[in-house]
Amino acid sequence: MSSYSRVRPYFLKKLKEEIPNESYSPPKNLSKVLWGIKFKSPIMNAAGMFKNGECYLMVANQGAGAYLAGTGTWNQRVGNEKNGIHLPFLPYPRSHASSNWLGLPNDGDATNYRRVSTIRVNECPVGWSVMGSPDFKGQERLQNLVEGMKRYEHFGVDFLELNESCPNTSNSRPQDDDLANRLKYVQEHFLDKRALNKSTSRMIPAIVKFSNDTPVQQIPFLLDLLFELGYDGVNFGNTSTDYARRRELIHSSERRLYDFFTTSKEFGVGGGISGRPLKESSLELASRAVEYLKQGPPSQEFHVIRTGGIESKQDLEDSERAGISLNQWFTGYFENFARYGHKLYKKVLES
Repeated sequence: MSSYSRVRPYFLKKLKEEIPNESYSPPKNLSKVLWGIKFKSPIMNAAGMFKNGECYLMVANQGAGAYLAGTGTWNQRVGNEKNGIHLPFLPYPRSHASSNWLGLPNDGDATNYRRVSTIRVNECPVGWSVMGSPDFKGQERLQNLVEGMKRYEHFGVDFLELNESCPNTSNSRPQDDDLANRLKYVQEHFLDKRALNKSTSRMIPAIVKFSNDTPVQQIPFLLDLLFELGYDGVNFGNTSTDYARRRELIHSSERRLYDFFTTSKEFGVGGGISGRPLKESSLELASRAVEYLKQGPPSQEFHVIRTGGIESKQDLEDSERAGISLNQWFTGYFENFARYGHKLYKKVLES
């Protein structure tokens, strides 16, 4: 794990320099117009892959439906370190999964929102994932979050994703700052003050991302809250910290490493699990959300996004049948990149 975590930043640095020689355009029947925004296909990268706006042209030329940067915070963060290992990351190749304990490393909103206008081209929408920085508390934290969202809006992002699911910060959820209050604060100080976008004739969409560990029975409460406050979508979900449940889907030869990363006394950082072990839960949560949405849709246009275990055309077809609007991938992206290089979107969309 130590060697992999140290080499991974070098790989990502080299990846930033990559631009495909050819640009791939997905079949037109795969495109979608959501919130007045055209997505070239129903799949895009998840937050966490490209923290600071890097690799935009690469992703756009590969054929992604959109590009999502972040998760960003108001202040710059270097991320987590444990036992001398910076940004701990561990793959489980036979399980098609990975663990990470990154801790929101990013350059900070003040640097990143200025990058939006320098990377954007019209054919590939730009979204940014944001979160209240765990380095601030209470009102200050919320004020900084909203100020960052306003700046991203001003500099031209097409949509925002509010991350309410990060498992990799120890103090990310103050006890006196519950979910409903946070979302209501963002509603009052950002959603209700959004400006009309001249190119789409609508306000910038704001999506809320929840964990893949969200209990199914909470879906009605969560969606009713988002409907009432005027949010535009929901994403299920992020990485998982339900280690016992996911352990059953880790290959027997990799469980010792899995246990070492997640629960051992020697290391035991915990962190989040991503990849194939989340496939069923992400589909179930997102499908249930679609079912509930159909029962009584809100007045605003609202869409459901699925993240977790996306790796094949079959996964996209399963989402489409369930009425899920968009998909995001992380582990599946890198596995397909290892096989197909820059043709990965073409292979997955047209295989």
